[in-house]
Amino acid sequence: MYASREDIGYDFGDDSKAGSKPIKPNPNIDGGWAWMIVLSSFLVHILIMGSQMALGILNMEWLEEFNQSRGLTAWVSSLSMGITLIVGPFIGLFITMCGCRKTAIIGGILNALGWILSAYASNVHFLFLTFGVTAGVGSGMVYLPAVVMVGQYFQKRRALAQGLSTTGTGFGAFLMTGLLKYLCREFGWRNAMFIQGAISLNLCVCGALMRPLSHKDVNEKCVVRSNSENNQAKALSHSAETLKSNGVLSEETDKKEEATNEEVLDSVKHIETKGKSRSGKSMYGLLILKTASQLTITVRKGFGIWYSSYFGAASLFTNRVFVAFIIWALFAYSSFVIPFIHLPEIVKQYNLSSQNNIFPLTSIIAIVHIFGKVILGIISDLPCISTWNVFLMANVTLVTCILTLPLMQTYISLAVICALIGFSSGYFSLMPVVTEDLVGTKHLANAYGIIICANGISALLGPPFAGWIYDITHKYDFSFYICGLLYLVGILFLFIQPYIGKKQPREKSTEEEQV
Repeated sequence: MYASREDIGYDFGDDSKAGSKPIKPNPNIDGGWAWMIVLSSFLVHILIMGSQMALGILNMEWLEEFNQSRGLTAWVSSLSMGITLIVGPFIGLFITMCGCRKTAIIGGILNALGWILSAYASNVHFLFLTFGVTAGVGSGMVYLPAVVMVGQYFQKRRALAQGLSTTGTGFGAFLMTGLLKYLCREFGWRNAMFIQGAISLNLCVCGALMRPLSHKDVNEKCVVRSNSENNQAKALSHSAETLKSNGVLSEETDKKEEATNEEVLDSVKHIETKGKSRSGKSMYGLLILKTASQLTITVRKGFGIWYSSYFGAASLFTNRVFVAFIIWALFAYSSFVIPFIHLPEIVKQYNLSSQNNIFPLTSIIAIVHIFGKVILGIISDLPCISTWNVFLMANVTLVTCILTLPLMQTYISLAVICALIGFSSGYFSLMPVVTEDLVGTKHLANAYGIIICANGISALLGPPFAGWIYDITHKYDFSFYICGLLYLVGILFLFIQPYIGKKQPREKSTEEEQV
């Protein structure tokens, strides 16, 4: 993530230089307030992701209320889930200019407003705007800062911290499902959404907990990576160094911007000095002018950094491994969502409803998913283990389960496959860690925004595509096979690209040329 006035990220420079000057570690890194950040992110996942996984209850109420087709009504939930992730790159711009704390608080207000306005919906199209767009954008403005802040505060325990925070999704699915069922039964779905909107205001509290790291914290921060983390860095070195060699903005551009900014502020101060003899009204006008000038400078600089990350010389898309990561993300999320859609049909087709009612297969996925995130996070943080390799192995296990699930016809075999799906899908907690290893913490906000945007496209289009395949073939098998094969292609990109990048020669630095 880029450094702003409020948020300061890590600066992973040359390890040799960092090692030559021992720096006193900050107690808030991997400890102290860092665990409050984990708590904040955990609550965000409960209130946002947990609520979205429980939207099936409201979907039934909307079908009964508005008498529309299932396909049209399902787009309300799909829009909310998809937009939450798709807006990631644009939320990165807000984070660059305003910081994580302000972005999350504004997003919490917007999300609550979307829930409350949806209580007065007169048709499904009204819900598209209020719940799908408004609440979806608000959710995205809280979700991305929650992930980025955990990456800022943790160095050695990043995978474990991300795993603990994202377990809120599983807990939230259970809590919000029961809560929405109770509220709809006792007060009706409209009042239920109004109450849920009031509960969503707690997202503002979560945002307030996202205390930015101060400049003093950055100076005291220890940025030396352990030798074990270099195992994956060797395979990804070329792509990461390509991005570092380009930089966010050139030094000349920075100097020009600083000179321009100083001229603007000096002119404002000069006017302010002359205006001291004027009336209080004039001084008030000068204060507004000064504030507006500073805001304009901040917005212009933030937009320049954001634009350079996507379209400039320092574009993230010059990182070949990161591009492969995006291709993988386009297919990954739909493969995780599809079992939730087709499992009821599978159970009904194989006459397993009585066993499934005792312990639903979807509940097995959700419960094991919680443990998978924590356990994979702990394993990834071990000194001798590469996070990248754990991430790849979990993906291989998941795609294998997706391709073999249609072959299982008994409840026990389906339960085993569902448990493996839940555990291996715990790699979602490693996504921010892998992204940070690829591009660095300075670029984490924008890079992870792109990744979750790709996941959002997958979440938005995956379920309708699977339903379309089912309507044509009248079988769930082909949906698993097609999505599984596409998912496998994305995984192959992850396997191949790091080694292609590794073979390419690295550009020599200025110091090396002088030598």
